[in-house]
Order: sequence, then structure tokens, then C-alpha cells
Amino acid sequence: MDSAHLVQVVLPGIVEPEGLQIRQAAVPDAGPGQIVIAMEATGVSFAEQQMRRGRYYDQPPFPFVPGYDLVGRVLATGPGVDPNLAGRRVAALVKVGAWASHVVVDAEDAVLVPDGVSATEAETVVVNGITAWQMLHRRARVRAGQTVLVHGAGGGVGSVLVQLARAAGVKVIGTASPRHHEALRELDVIPVDYRDGDVPSRVRELAPAGVDAVFDHVGGRSVIDSWHLLAPGGTLVAYGSASTRDDTGSKQWPVMKILARTWLWNTLPNGRHAHFYNIWAGRALNKNRFRACLRADLAEVFAAVRRGDVTARIAAQLPLAKAAEALRLAESGTVSGKVVLTP
Repeated sequence: MDSAHLVQVVLPGIVEPEGLQIRQAAVPDAGPGQIVIAMEATGVSFAEQQMRRGRYYDQPPFPFVPGYDLVGRVLATGPGVDPNLAGRRVAALVKVGAWASHVVVDAEDAVLVPDGVSATEAETVVVNGITAWQMLHRRARVRAGQTVLVHGAGGGVGSVLVQLARAAGVKVIGTASPRHHEALRELDVIPVDYRDGDVPSRVRELAPAGVDAVFDHVGGRSVIDSWHLLAPGGTLVAYGSASTRDDTGSKQWPVMKILARTWLWNTLPNGRHAHFYNIWAGRALNKNRFRACLRADLAEVFAAVRRGDVTARIAAQLPLAKAAEALRLAESGTVSGKVVLTP
């Protein structure tokens, strides 16, 4: 077993990014069915930004180690696990615990990263890639020739989503701040300034008959506008409530409101559908099916990266010890792509 220390970043409570703490301990052993991953890359996602404020709807009690996903080499395998996994590069979705030099996960939750995809490239598309792929192909079931609207097309999920949609032959309208517009045009996406007073009428000009799907992470008022922009038979996929990030009060309420709306809209007889996407949905009901979908979908995303259909954008790469700086940078809204942490 590696004699190195385990280094973890701890979120002690509701703190500014500078309040994160560094903890050291012995590297854990792999139990039955488990593996120890030596982390090569983990990232800052919207979830950690919410957790720092105590606003993520099912976060564990403080203190805990944040970190939604990671990529690394298998350092050790526990009883009942194929020993040939040792040394292989894998990715895992963990929700919390990834901001650490070594992470123990169930071997069944690890997905092999193909040769030719680097650790940092893979990291940028774990949570963002699975989210984008499943919303596009499992929820909206898009087909070539359709038109979709992607909110936050310059963001983490949005930038992967627009590339996967274009690869599937779908026409894409993307809302983003003007500094992202040139990059979006290069991806053959039609950009719309989300701060331009009337986004819905701009989208209607571009798609008079409505769009076949809308992907909305904004929540609040935006979800209602998104629903009204759908063509008959269209699908709304809501997947967050970014507009309420800095709110106080109940952290469940913004999500509950969206869930209530989607339920109500689905009862209307107009052939439109609304979903609230949650990456963990179905895990409690059928863990094996959940894992199989995750493996299949992440394999598709990694293949898209290898083909060049998706270019992983890395905004910045910082060492784990600078997690506070990384979180501050990700929250600043000034960077494009994923902020990645390395050992």
C-alpha cells in the first residue's frame, strides 16, 4: 500500500471559500468490493458552490469533504474486486468526498477512462457530460433536424450539451453572456444574450414554431418562459435553480416549486412534457440499473471526447491545497470551462 498521506479538503460549515480546511490522515484501505483511487483530477461544480452556502438540497451535515466527481488511477483493490483494475484510470461520481488525494469507492461505481483521454479532459466531462448526455438522449430524446434551446450555453453543462447536440445533427440556440458568443458561433450554435431584456421574443424570432426541447438550469421565472417556448410535442428539461443561488430560506423550496410546475404541466393535454432532471434519480430504486446507465452514458461521452465531437474546456488547473482559490474562481463567473483540482 502507498505510504503517502491522505490529504482532504474539508468544508467545516457555511463559510467563505477561504474557510475551507486541509486535513491529513493515513491512506484508507479498500474493503470488500471497494477500490482506492489515487486522485489525478477533481473539479469545482455548481454543487460545491451551493454546499458552501448550505443551499444544496440534500447535502450531508457539516463538516464533510466536498467534491462531486473525480478521475484517477486505481491504487488498491479490495476482496472480491478484479486485481487487474490496479493501475487503470477510472472516473467516479460520488456527490461528496472527491476533494481528496485518495478516495475509496465501490468498484461497481468506477467507469474506465479510455486510452487517449487525459485525466483532466475526462474530469471536465464526468458530472457535466453525464448530465448533458442523459438530458439530451434519455429525457428529451432529441433527433437530427430538431431545434433546441440551451440556457447557459457557455457554462459547464451547457458547453458539453451544445456540442453533443450538434454532433447529433440538432440545431442549437444558446443563451450566454456576449463574451461566449464567438466561441458558440465556432461550434455552430446561434447565440442569444441572456441579459438582453426579452430572451423569449428573440428565441421566437429564431424558431417561430417553437423549439423541440429547452434545457433550463436557471429556475424561477425562466422555467415558465421555457415552457411557453416549446413547440407542440416539445420537452422542457429543468435541472437546477441557479437564479436562487444567493437566496436565503428553504433550500428545498426552489426545487419543490419547479417539481410542482412540471407535474402540473404534464397533466395538460397539449403533448408537451416537462422533467426535472436529477443525476441521482433511480439510484435508490435500482442501483444496478442506475450503474449500468451511468457506465453506458459516460462511455458515450468519453468516446465523443476521443472523436473530437466534444472539446473539454479547462478554465484553470490548481493544486488541491488551493481549493479555496479554485472555488472563488469558479464562483466569479469570469472563467469559461471547468476549474480542475489536481493532487
